[in-house]
Amino acid sequence: MLEHPASLPADELLGQCQMRRLRRSGPGGQHRNKVETAVQLVHRPTGVVAEASERRSQAENRRVAAFRLRVNLALTIRGPVGEAPGPSPLWQSRLQGNRIAVAAAHDDFPCLLAEALDVLAACEADLRRAASRLHTNPSQLVKLLGSEPRALALLNGWRAERGLRPLRPR
Repeated sequence: MLEHPASLPADELLGQCQMRRLRRSGPGGQHRNKVETAVQLVHRPTGVVAEASERRSQAENRRVAAFRLRVNLALTIRGPVGEAPGPSPLWQSRLQGNRIAVAAAHDDFPCLLAEALDVLAACEADLRRAASRLHTNPSQLVKLLGSEPRALALLNGWRAERGLRPLRPR
């Protein structure tokens, strides 16, 4: 199975990106207005974009933009789900019983989000089937997707196309 771009190590992902340094206005004083501290990343293979400008440090904005890019890739790119009998080793390492233990700000979050959305797409938005395949329960899957409102909106769009009721975050 091909590795999802959201699960690439930071250095490898940044190597596939075009980085632009920008000036942004707003709070932060003179330093923010005079120096190009904002960062925009464009993932060349997919065209997915992410930007960060809220920090005064360009390095910090690059780190935040890379995380946002990984989340955007998880939301945008659907990868094939192999015939593997269960979830990835990363997913398994994050399971505690049926509970998915990861915060939305953790570096593993985009990878797990991508895996959940890939399995949901392969299961035609059937929450029970996807949860079973990921060794968790439907409410935990909804909770994970609810951590990123765009992911839940994407799933609800798939469900609407199939005549299924929308899900609400928990």
